[in-house]
Amino acid sequence: MTKSRTQLHPILLCAVFLASCRTPVADPASRGWRTHESLNAVLWTQTSAEYDVSAEQAYRLARMELDEALKPKNAHWTAAVEQTGDFSDLAPAVILDVDEAVLDNSFFEARRVKSGEAFRLDAWNAWVREEKAPAVPGALEFATYAEERGVRIFYVSNRTRDVEDSTRRNLHKMGFPVDPDGGNILSKGERAEWRSDKRSRREFVGRGHRVLLIVGDDFNDFLSGSELPPEQRVALARHYRGHWGVKWILIPNAFYGRWERSLYAFDTTLPRPHILRRKYEALETRE
Repeated sequence: MTKSRTQLHPILLCAVFLASCRTPVADPASRGWRTHESLNAVLWTQTSAEYDVSAEQAYRLARMELDEALKPKNAHWTAAVEQTGDFSDLAPAVILDVDEAVLDNSFFEARRVKSGEAFRLDAWNAWVREEKAPAVPGALEFATYAEERGVRIFYVSNRTRDVEDSTRRNLHKMGFPVDPDGGNILSKGERAEWRSDKRSRREFVGRGHRVLLIVGDDFNDFLSGSELPPEQRVALARHYRGHWGVKWILIPNAFYGRWERSLYAFDTTLPRPHILRRKYEALETRE
C-alpha cells in the first residue's frame, strides 16, 4: 500500500499543478467590468476588417468622384447646396469633417467604455490636446491625392477654437495638408456666426472656392436642418439621394452623432437612464 501511494503521488502532484495553471474565464461582474452601450461600436471600429474596408472604400469612391468633378464638362458641379450663382471659375476645394471622418477618436471612446463615464467636454478636450488620434483608413491618401491635383482642403470641424492648435498639430503629425497657421481649419466659435450648424462655414468656403466634395460622418456635415425625428431625418436624406456617393461621401461612425440624439429629441440635459430608456423604446422588433 505504501508503494502504491508513492507511485500515485507524482500523478496527484501533476493534477494539482495543472489545475493551478488553469485560468477560468471570469464573470465580467466579478472582475468589475462594466457594460457600456458603445462597447461593440468601439470594438467594431478598432478591430474589424469590415470597418477598415468601409472607410477605405468610401475614400476610394471620393477619389473617383473628385476626378469626375474636375473634368471641364462639370464646371458647374458643387457639393454645397448653399453655393449658388456662377462659381465655375472659382478654385476647387473639398470640405472634410475631422472627427471620425479624418481622425479616429476610438481610443477616447474606449477610455469612456472602460471607465463607464458619460461624455465630458473637459475629458474630450484633454484627449484632443494629447494629439494622438490616428488617421481614419483612406483619409490621408485621399487628402494627399486632392492636394496633388491642386484642390484646396478645408477642415470644417465642431472642435472648438481653443483646441485648434492641437488639432492642427495632430493633422500635421499624420501627414495631412494643413496650413502652418491653421487657416484651412474652420473651428466652431472661431467666428461668432460659426456655430454647431456648419452652414455658415460651408458658405464661407463657397465664397472663394467651388466645393467639389464634402466628406463627413454626420448629416450636419452636409446639410442644415437635420435635427429632426429619426423618420424625418431618413426622409430628408432620401430627398438628396442623388448626392450620396457622388458629391457627399459618408464615413461610418456608430459612436455618436445627431442620429443618436434624435432618439431623445436632442435633449442633452436628460439623465443617462432616461436617455437609455428612450433608446430602448426606439427599438423595433416586429412582434
